[in-house]
Amino acid sequence: MKLLYNLCMATMAISEARERLAEAVETAHTEAVVLERYGQPAAVLVSPERYEELMEALEDVEDVEAFDASMAEEGPSIPWEQVKADLGWV
Repeated sequence: MKLLYNLCMATMAISEARERLAEAVETAHTEAVVLERYGQPAAVLVSPERYEELMEALEDVEDVEAFDASMAEEGPSIPWEQVKADLGWV
């Protein structure tokens, strides 16, 4: 698995981000920028590419969870040869 972002995150107050938005956006291309309000995390700024990667990773996790849930279901199994025949693969 490739390292997509470094492990550190920049932090910036929302008021500071308003004044330095271009810099915050530029930083978001190399690391996440945590925007803080009253010293507490309020939002995270990431690049569009990183956002897409995160959404794809989330979908992959959801696919695995759905597969695991379906495998845990009780009931009769359908033999693989029958599935292939039903799909017209043989």
